[in-house]
This record gives sequence, structure tokens and C-alpha cells, in this order.
Amino acid sequence: MAADGFDYEKMAQEALRGVVREALKRVQKTGALPGRHHFYLTFKTRHAGVDIADYLTEKYPDEMTIVLEHQFYDLTVTDRRFEVTLRFAGVPQHLVIPFGALTRFYDPSVRFGLQFEAVEDEVD
Repeated sequence: MAADGFDYEKMAQEALRGVVREALKRVQKTGALPGRHHFYLTFKTRHAGVDIADYLTEKYPDEMTIVLEHQFYDLTVTDRRFEVTLRFAGVPQHLVIPFGALTRFYDPSVRFGLQFEAVEDEVD
């Protein structure tokens, strides 16, 4: 925390995570990404609250990038996390990812990206 009591860096990071949260909420509402938009989301696989299959954690022991484009299911967004089902080698896997676990967000259709430092986050 800064000496004056304001941790501006932390506040800015949380505000930028809000951009990702809002984008995902809009996708949740419509059930699809508009136009050519698609999202690359990179997260810390061992972050508190991340819930992914053990074999994915073994394959990606630090970070993993997922892509939301055409084939994703059951997207649910809360204030603290998002959940989505993706297919890996044809097998559906449900993922739970707290926003605090995110390290990168990128939408190549508009060349928009954000980088974050993973932070400890309360689990819903």
C-alpha cells in the first residue's frame, strides 16, 4: 500500500479487470461474441480459486491461455470470477477462473490487450 493510504496501482489493476468482466458479461448476455471478436485469456493455473482438470494443471503448471471464439459453453460471470466449458481434444471441461488469476487479455480482432499481475482474490 502506498504511504498515503491509496494503492493506485491495485485500484488501476482492478479497474482494468473490470473491462474484462464487462466484456465477458456482454458475451454471457448474448451467448456469442459479436462480429470477429474473440478473446485470449491467460491465467495462473495454481491461483487460489482456479478449478480446472488435474491433467490441464499438469500440462500447464504455471499459466494457461484459453480462447473464447466459436465453441464455448455455459459462460457464467460473477463479480469475482468466470466459468466456462471448453473442449480439449474433444472432451468438455468446465473451468472456473477468478479474475485475480488473470495475467493477460487480448482481443486480436481490434488489437486490444491488457496485462495484469495475478493477485490473491477472495473466492465466491
